[in-house]
Amino acid sequence: MGGAFLAAAVLARLGGRIGLPTIPLFILAGILLGPHTPGYTLLSNPHDLEMLSALGLVLLLFYLGLEFHMDDLKTGGRKMAIAGGTYLALNVGAGLGFGFALGWGTSEALVLAGVLGISSSAIVTKILVDLGRIGNPETRPILGIIVVEDVFLALYLAALQPILSGADSLSAMLVDGGKAFGFLLLLALAARFGTKIIGKLMNTKDDELLVISFLGAAVFVAGVSEMFGVADAIGAFMVGLMLGSTTSGERILKLVHPLRDAFGAIFFFAFGLSIDPGDLLSVFWPVLAAVLLTLAMNVAAGLAASRIYSFGAQATANIATTLVARGEFALILATMAAGAGLDKRLSPFIAGYVLLLAVLAPLAAGRSHWLARILPGGRGGPDGGGKDGDKDQEQIPVSV
Repeated sequence: MGGAFLAAAVLARLGGRIGLPTIPLFILAGILLGPHTPGYTLLSNPHDLEMLSALGLVLLLFYLGLEFHMDDLKTGGRKMAIAGGTYLALNVGAGLGFGFALGWGTSEALVLAGVLGISSSAIVTKILVDLGRIGNPETRPILGIIVVEDVFLALYLAALQPILSGADSLSAMLVDGGKAFGFLLLLALAARFGTKIIGKLMNTKDDELLVISFLGAAVFVAGVSEMFGVADAIGAFMVGLMLGSTTSGERILKLVHPLRDAFGAIFFFAFGLSIDPGDLLSVFWPVLAAVLLTLAMNVAAGLAASRIYSFGAQATANIATTLVARGEFALILATMAAGAGLDKRLSPFIAGYVLLLAVLAPLAAGRSHWLARILPGGRGGPDGGGKDGDKDQEQIPVSV
């Protein structure tokens, strides 16, 4: 475990010097030190990190729930819903069509719809911060699209779980789906109406007791969620949603951050351990096709969002390139697919797809002015971005 942490840290430090995000580097560390790569093998059995990896996944979604607030759906209004819905329709729809075109199976196509359709909120936020675009006008719709994706994510995983669990018949699938949605509805009601009671139960001035309390709640509900056919990650997300609205929410967000980073790194590292580099070569062409499809759909989504918000070419390019990143959610789906015994090509495909886009996204976002020059109304220049692409467009403060 110590070697896993150190290997991930060293590779991430090296990659950080050239501006690469940490997620693909953690995965790469796992691939290089795994049993399928020649040279030194740190862990011969990826299952040795299974519980730690599961904890990393739970904490990633718990943190996402803490950051998400129901009020976020109201502040963006109708434009945010339309922009987010358009983005999902284009990308999830293209992912589903791509999955069927590959011919790997219906369940596999449904998984690929989510893999190709959902952006990485962690990488997108990091790109915005690193490039100093938090105050840009187009950042509000970018964050709005991520909020809509988060809502879709919860519903999508709840619907996908009964399918991946291998229900024997339509009636069994409906029963499993009913149990999952029933439990999810119970958690949603608790998040909506039970925050005062939950807040009182969690409230303590002692940081030690608060850490133990929220960690226990997140992991326990995640475990119970699995019993009802809801993905453990979504159970943790709902707990984060509940606690984020309590008086202790700000403290919990700060206290869970290092835990999320540490065990999240193990989750990505453990995923890398399970990947055979030789398998990546076998899915090279499907990965390349999926990356090109994602780039095209993001440009289309950027054009649609800019039409809704009356942005110019530079803002369109910023939206399109920033949202390209795929990361943690795609790997969650890869883990679920592997556990369900789906096509073995899915894991290396998703790994290659995430690695390529996670590296390309920050590079493309930093050079979005190249794309802006060829878009309708483009006049070039890296600093344009308002309604008419002028450099001196007023910046609107946006809180993350």
